[in-house]
Amino acid sequence: MNEKVSKRLSLGVKWAILIVVLAATYLPLIMIVIYSFSGAQSVGEEYGEFTFALYQKLLQNQKLLDATKNTLLIGLISAALATVLGTTAAVGIHYMRKKTRAVVDAASQITVVNAEIVTAMGFFLLMIFLRDTVRIPINFGFWWLIITHTVITTPYVILTVSPRLKQLNPNLLEASMDLGAGPFRSLITVMIPQLAGAMISGFALAFTLSLDDFVVTNINSFGANVDTISTYVYAGIRKRGIPSEIRALSTILFVVVLTVLIVYNVVKNQKLKKQKQK
Repeated sequence: MNEKVSKRLSLGVKWAILIVVLAATYLPLIMIVIYSFSGAQSVGEEYGEFTFALYQKLLQNQKLLDATKNTLLIGLISAALATVLGTTAAVGIHYMRKKTRAVVDAASQITVVNAEIVTAMGFFLLMIFLRDTVRIPINFGFWWLIITHTVITTPYVILTVSPRLKQLNPNLLEASMDLGAGPFRSLITVMIPQLAGAMISGFALAFTLSLDDFVVTNINSFGANVDTISTYVYAGIRKRGIPSEIRALSTILFVVVLTVLIVYNVVKNQKLKKQKQK
């Protein structure tokens, strides 16, 4: 009897913890979605009538639309570059000698463990040096943000792709080269198809990190007329509070990301079922 009571209590505690964690995670998102269809100035005020006014207001806010475009472009370009660089680096690290691999692997993760403010200031000082001393003729605004986001997200792609590499047959690349394919062709035709799933996950992670970044973006967009969603919201908070149309934009982004995740997992599960049937 005591064991049954103990198991029920244990199960009840687990469910309670799960509910609290899920509520803390998803309740703020649900509140944003619900209040994106309200005319209330802020979340928590009287809801009022159901309306699409904030979505209409969003379409009329050209500065926020430009910031959204910059955010998406920077995220997509830097994530694509990070995926290419991170996958190539992961393959190179994987085939290094054990001691060299340990050193290079640790060095590649410095930006992951380093404080983001330190990384941001390092990029900023490098930008000043290249612009004022070396006088490199590039746009230290939009393109510099792409470079910084690529650098800070590439290690996460390496972390995502490396475990998949360890699961592959270690003789795949050598067998391909023995059959006459060169290193580059072997990488493209043999390794990349095997790493496609991990690369997609790495791209999604890099894009999300770029989309979410504020510290590096805010410091390195200093003096340049380049706004992202995070810097736009920060500037709005300093001046007049959080713009209400941000709720509509956040809802759109949340729904798009959720839809992509659902579609990706459904397709992935279907492929796994087909492989098991074979």
